[in-house]
Amino acid sequence: MARMAATALRALSAGALFFVLALSHSGAGAGNQREEALADPVRIALARAIADPAPPKPTFRSIRERIDYLYWRGEMSERLRKRLPDRQVRMEFLQTAWYEARRAGLDPALVLGLIQVESAFRKYAVSSAGAFGYMQVMPFWTRVIGDGDSRKLFHMQTNLRYGCSILRMYLDLERGDLFLALGRYNGSRGQPQYPNAVVAAMKQWEYHH
Repeated sequence: MARMAATALRALSAGALFFVLALSHSGAGAGNQREEALADPVRIALARAIADPAPPKPTFRSIRERIDYLYWRGEMSERLRKRLPDRQVRMEFLQTAWYEARRAGLDPALVLGLIQVESAFRKYAVSSAGAFGYMQVMPFWTRVIGDGDSRKLFHMQTNLRYGCSILRMYLDLERGDLFLALGRYNGSRGQPQYPNAVVAAMKQWEYHH
């Protein structure tokens, strides 16, 4: 399953060449991710990445890599203590965030910074535009690439998987331009406020080992 997920995520890069940019003029998703027309290769690859049932259990190529992860988790736990006071919840969240970020080829600091800006680490956050959960995922995504059950966006791993996979897709679409990808994630492409806020928050979650 992990191999299938990696293949699907790699396919997003190739599929970005076939991505059809067709923003809805009906105002769908105003203020958050906008519903766009996806070419079939992109939609299928994204759907496969979302559907992979693998639990968030990190695997490591070496003991050194595992030690680095444990130090990272310990340090992030201290930084996150006031926001998520329950230790078990905090550790589960950090493990899942690290797993889903790495799975999508993202820096965990970027994902944590985005979550800080989007939901302030509130699992059940709902925006005025109707986005759900930690990464404020718009419900239409469950219809486009999932099973249509938007309630699942309040499940920790599901929300993080959607959010990380969607951000990865936007990064591929924007050829690695983080500023534009973050703007697209927020539905404010080309405007500086949101990307600047996420990058500033990201710095609070950087880990130097």
